[in-house]
Amino acid sequence: MNNRYFALSLATLCLSTSAIAASDDASPSQNAMRDTLAYEITEGLTTEVGQRQGGTEAEQRGRDWAVAKLNALGFANVREEKFDMPTWVRGEEKAWVISPFQNVMAAAALGNSGSTGAKPFEGEVIYFRTFDDLVAAPDARVAGKIVFVDHQMKRAQDGSGYGQFGRARFIGPNIAAKKGAAAILIRSIGTDSHRGPHTGNTNFEAGVKPIPAAAISNPDADNLTRQVMRAKTPVKVRLLLTPQNLGQQKSGNVIAEVPGSDPSLPPIVIACHLDSWDLGTGAIDDASGCGIITAAASYLQNRPAPKRTVRLLWAGAEEVGIWGGKDYAEKHKGTPHALAMESDFGADRVWRVDFKLPDSAKPLADRIASKLASLGITRGKDPASGGADVAAIIAAQDLAVIDLQQDGTRYFDLHHTPDDTLDKVDPEQMRQNVIAWTMVLEEVANYAGDLSMGPKS
Repeated sequence: MNNRYFALSLATLCLSTSAIAASDDASPSQNAMRDTLAYEITEGLTTEVGQRQGGTEAEQRGRDWAVAKLNALGFANVREEKFDMPTWVRGEEKAWVISPFQNVMAAAALGNSGSTGAKPFEGEVIYFRTFDDLVAAPDARVAGKIVFVDHQMKRAQDGSGYGQFGRARFIGPNIAAKKGAAAILIRSIGTDSHRGPHTGNTNFEAGVKPIPAAAISNPDADNLTRQVMRAKTPVKVRLLLTPQNLGQQKSGNVIAEVPGSDPSLPPIVIACHLDSWDLGTGAIDDASGCGIITAAASYLQNRPAPKRTVRLLWAGAEEVGIWGGKDYAEKHKGTPHALAMESDFGADRVWRVDFKLPDSAKPLADRIASKLASLGITRGKDPASGGADVAAIIAAQDLAVIDLQQDGTRYFDLHHTPDDTLDKVDPEQMRQNVIAWTMVLEEVANYAGDLSMGPKS
């Protein structure tokens, strides 16, 4: 569906319910047709708190803001569940090509990067067209060099290139360090052509000393590639990265609930993540997700109460290791859950729904798919898998899952960059998310059938 047709379809759908005011008399999904709450939450969190890197004082301010907001919206059992986590913060970040050409590059340290020390160091660049080329390289070819991995992610509606190309960030620095590299530069894992580099976490194995690791913007990666190809002598780079490890710091999850009328039915958990990277204000990733799930859940607070409790999880410290999702699963392992959902892929329109439900719940899936068709949402063929923050509880309890897949065509233009700001959120597309989420919650929260995926006794 093109954007013009989508806008007209959503406008028609909203106009068809224009006589319905938000009230206890209307259904939750009818009230969601006029939603502005999701945008209000996103605007408030990004404006009043801003960036919220896990384990920092800014993330704590985000949790305080979330608790106050969720209480003000009338949710029940609002609370903060704290945990400890290792915390890394960035410092100075500079990169220059110094020979045989000279230019400054836009660079951002990757989470858990090592430091160059207070003074920059210089090194010879060794070029790898792809991540797999780095893996295959002999250690002697890499030792003492500044590795540059160049492969470029391509746009896809489902963001499917991230896993493939993201390996350069996820494990590229660890591989380079084990081969003896002095440092590593990667082309940003993103699909834009801006000079804002994409940060993100990397990890080093136990016993592997972290080396300085940074992403350079896509235009700078283009230029560095041309320089490597054109140079008659080795290209040399000067690099300054001064991050710090602060040791164990506090993070936490924020929990809230819409209580169900039947306590014998296991709850549904719906998630977003409260933290963000520190370069932008975390509007797309993931304040918008928190806005979407919270707005949808708020419409269930109309009387009568849903049969099942709907539990909101605003997870902490997702970006730097999914600490909040893991802590939630550990703290709540003794509480049976029924189903999990997550919103963490921006705020552009939902285009597909995927299910992982027991066979007995096929009529539930059919009803949901039929409702969502009015929004131009198609039914996928692959089983739903959930998001990062619910992955641990899904695995621990083999939960049912529903995924509302968002259009990710432009998501990786903004992901982990300074451009992740409120102006990138389209209120109309966000509203379509809220309507879709509310339609789904309206069904699953009032479904009294068995949702367990395990073998039946």
